[in-house]
Amino acid sequence: MKYQLIGILENIRDFLEAGGPVLLVILVTAFLMWVLIVERYWFIRLTYPRLVKQAIAHWDERRDHHSWYARRIREELISRISVQLHRGLILLNTLVALCPLMGLLGTVFGMVQVFDIMAVTGTGNARLMASGISMATIPTMAGMVVALSGLYFSARLKFHADYLAQLAADRLQISETKTEPCP
Repeated sequence: MKYQLIGILENIRDFLEAGGPVLLVILVTAFLMWVLIVERYWFIRLTYPRLVKQAIAHWDERRDHHSWYARRIREELISRISVQLHRGLILLNTLVALCPLMGLLGTVFGMVQVFDIMAVTGTGNARLMASGISMATIPTMAGMVVALSGLYFSARLKFHADYLAQLAADRLQISETKTEPCP
């Protein structure tokens, strides 16, 4: 068991070395992206129900549900829930969009390595050029894989946030009994 873990860690180290320094930046970006994704699902699962219950309790305490003031209070309650649901999604989308760009940066970095090796040793040493080519291709692949996985969950979280905000709006009902509007 211990030797398997050491072998896995060595393979990860070799992969990071073959991909160059940009791959480490992509790894950190992926970690931040997944922390945000897990936090948003945590919020939806645990915090959102409490938030809706508080909003419904606040709304149900009011006797007046039809006046202009009451409707603005309802809109404010819905807006607070919606803002909380959508919090962090812009940063998540930014991290998703950044990953392929960092992969391209890794491609440029690797190609510069290839051209540097060619300038120093000439065009005949394929073994030395292979390390630069791996530095060019591995970050591109890693950036695209991270971006695709993040894109899927980003879209799902946006859908959940929109749906749950509408669900909260539907639960804050305006009662059928009419009251006199406030001046």
